[in-house]
Amino acid sequence: MKTIIKLLLSAVAVVATAYILSPHVQVENFWIAIVVAAVLSLFHIFLKPVLVILTIPVTILTLGLFLLVINAALILLADWLIGGFQVEGFLWALIFSLILSVIVSILHKFVPEDD
Repeated sequence: MKTIIKLLLSAVAVVATAYILSPHVQVENFWIAIVVAAVLSLFHIFLKPVLVILTIPVTILTLGLFLLVINAALILLADWLIGGFQVEGFLWALIFSLILSVIVSILHKFVPEDD
């Protein structure tokens, strides 16, 4: 149940971030936002660790800032895969990623932790 609540809160964050960055980022409706939140969650579970391991030297050289590039690339991959979700380019994907992270972290604070 907690996972579903977090997914719905992430979808709300996707809609809010798209609204903030409109017209550069667009989400057609809330159902698409749920799909975007689910796909991004799956990317962060399965794809991001592989990318982080493959890019350890660059990440160390940039003092961790390359992780922002990885997040933006995952946003662009989601844009490519999901119809109804559009991001104009890499810069807007990077900004979307940063704002989305802040909003999601704020919203997830309201979900009680299991004991």
